[in-house]
Parts: sequence; C-alpha cells; structure tokens
Amino acid sequence: MPTTLLTGSASGIGAATQAALQAAGHRVIGVDLRNADICGDLSSSAGRQAVLQQVLAQTGGVLDGLVLCAGLGPQVQPASKAVSVNYFGVVDLLDGLLPALEKGRQPAAVVVSSVASAQLPWERNPLAAALQAGDEVQAGQIVDGAGDKGGQLAYAGSKNAVTVAVRQRVRTWGQAGVRLNTVAPGAVETPLLQAGLQDTRYAQAIKDFVAPLGRRADPAEIAATVVFLMGPQASFVHGTQLFVDGGMDAMVRPTQF
Repeated sequence: MPTTLLTGSASGIGAATQAALQAAGHRVIGVDLRNADICGDLSSSAGRQAVLQQVLAQTGGVLDGLVLCAGLGPQVQPASKAVSVNYFGVVDLLDGLLPALEKGRQPAAVVVSSVASAQLPWERNPLAAALQAGDEVQAGQIVDGAGDKGGQLAYAGSKNAVTVAVRQRVRTWGQAGVRLNTVAPGAVETPLLQAGLQDTRYAQAIKDFVAPLGRRADPAEIAATVVFLMGPQASFVHGTQLFVDGGMDAMVRPTQF
C-alpha cells in the first residue's frame, strides 16, 4: 500500500482527492489547519518546518507519493498569506520531502496549480524575481502594496510561479526517479470558490468565468486527474501541467500551448 502525503485534505479538492486516493489503495496522511492527521499552518516558515518534521516522523523518512492541494484564493487578507501558502507552502515541501520520495516505491508528486497560472506569463509576473530568490517578505510586500489588485496578483502570480518551480525541477526530480506534475483546475465547486462569491471584489468575475463546457467542475473530477497522474498509467508523464478546466485555457489562449 503506497503512502501518500496530501495537503489541504480537509475540504474541497483536497478532501475529494483523499477519498479518491484511498479508493485507489493509498494510505493517505492528510495535512490541514484542522481535521487532519497532521494539523499545521503552511503560511509561515516555522509552520512548514513543523509539518515537515511531523511527516518525516510519521513515515520514517519514506514516502511513495505527495499531493499538494493546500491553497488560498484572492479574497484572503492579507494577500501575502496567499503567496506564502500557494508558493512557499509548495516549494518548501517539495524540496524538503524529495529525499523521502527518492526512497519510495514508484514515487510521484502532483501540485494543484490553477488555470490562472497561464493567464499571467512568467516574464510579466511582478512576483517572479522575489519568488525565484525565495524572498517571502519581498513577495508579500509587493502584493500587500498593490491595493485592490493585490489579491488577484497574489493568486495568479503564486500559481504561475509554482508551475514554473515544478518545471524547473524536472531534471533534478527525473534523475532522482520521482515524477512531478501539476494539475490546473478551472472553476471548481469548493468552499474556496464560495468564499470568493461572497466577496464583492471578486463575485462578478467568478460568475463570468464560464468554461466552454458551461459549468464548474466537481472536486471529484480534479481528484480523478490527480489519481491518474499518481498512478502507473502516467509512468512517462513528467513536468507536465494538465488543464482540467472545461476548455477555459484553450478558449482564452487558442494559439499558445
């Protein structure tokens, strides 16, 4: 039975992914703020290190899988918190757990990004330099100083940067024998989306964000894609971002792929 660590396990895509992985035969260790096997806060360096220590203690330093679902939306205040969770909460766990994954059986990892990651190109991402340098304070200052645009910048900028971070690790992880990919959902019926709908700054944009398939995804549809990427049928899929967005990216960027 493979042992897989899953962040953001308590709700939304994370909860659906936990159920899907368990149905596929995984032993899942869930991480979240509450209602999880490991309760921890990924929005601070100290919190991330505490989670890493607990993971290594519970697994004996051996992991077969890693799925990083934990994330915050643009409505979160301060906006810098979204950057901390969406970017640093991913890269710190990726780097900290690679040695454990190297010891696993047919190891694989999946990061849940977003279709928004492709809407803000890396070369125009105001957070790119700070995030590439690992400067959490500077990145936070940029988004907190952006006023009403800070939330969307934090979300799109962090998701773009985390997808780039995964792609930049493709050689190192491949040489280590660990597959690493991202999933980019579009609009998904989750508590996170509902929170956005309650925020007057973002409600209309969310309502207008309608994919060609004409509906939002169910979390189970994202989870099914994650399970595929974690399994043997995806054994040669590495460094890929797989859009699960009802056609949104193709509609917005038909000539860019």
